[in-house]
Amino acid sequence: MPSHSNGNLSKVYFQDFVLEGFAGGLETQALLFAVFLALYMVTILGNLLMITVITLDARLHSPMYFFLKNLSFVDLCYSSVIAPNALANFFSSSKVITFAGCATQFFFLSLLATTEGFLLGVMAYDRFMAICSPLRYPTTMCQSACTRLVLGAYCGGCFNSVVQTSFTFHLPFCSSNRINHFFCDVPPLLQIACGNTAINELLLFGICGLIIVAVTIVILISYGYITVTILRMRSGAGRRKIFSTCGSHMTAVTLFFGTLFVMYAQPGAIESMEQGKVVSVFYTLVIPMLNPLIYSLRNKDVKEALRRLGQKHTAM
Repeated sequence: MPSHSNGNLSKVYFQDFVLEGFAGGLETQALLFAVFLALYMVTILGNLLMITVITLDARLHSPMYFFLKNLSFVDLCYSSVIAPNALANFFSSSKVITFAGCATQFFFLSLLATTEGFLLGVMAYDRFMAICSPLRYPTTMCQSACTRLVLGAYCGGCFNSVVQTSFTFHLPFCSSNRINHFFCDVPPLLQIACGNTAINELLLFGICGLIIVAVTIVILISYGYITVTILRMRSGAGRRKIFSTCGSHMTAVTLFFGTLFVMYAQPGAIESMEQGKVVSVFYTLVIPMLNPLIYSLRNKDVKEALRRLGQKHTAM
């Protein structure tokens, strides 16, 4: 805890933070530990299963499932950035995280969250091309194009993460080292900063708002064209299949962007930390757990692939 003196004023800059987490006694902490552990285990199993099924089943080697496999990978990493440390802190007396550890956790959280948002936009564009331009789809969404789109999503996530992390952790933290959250995030860090946070808040709301709006516009335009195409179809079976696939994606989009908007893209998010903790649990643990369930339970191809994989395992 080094000191810095400036004339008669002396400020203390903290090198460690304390993650306060959730309030409550031992019973509350034990209950929360059980809930977090259950959510994390289901998240790991569900996303690993999706990655395994899509990798092993040749019938799922298409652009749509290539993007879905990357989404499962991001969800798996995303929850793993938060859950292990949160679980360890439930029964820890210190709950200390180093400055470097806090910055690293936030960097990967921001990277993976932003990447997931871009991936959901890419998946909407993929469905638009598949349904509205089926003849051009094989050439437009070739393997190299899909790889570039995924890399673009990661690059966009990396850009946002570098900007947010560098601006946030250049702030002086001298008023307190107690973070009112269960992981390192911008709103609680801005609360304990003793410098001017106006630029940081502008960046948080501006960049996150811009990303949410831009991706939402891509999704709405894509699904607008898809809806028109569906209404022109005469086959009832074809309509049901498209609605099933697109319904899964729209459910995932609504859950993800709805919670991000509540947390980051409105000015009131900075002040409401208790509500923010609950919302954060939803988008860091619940949504990564739900995504494999949403895409498998509503997707006939995935369910058949799971059945084939089960039969192959039984035959062995």
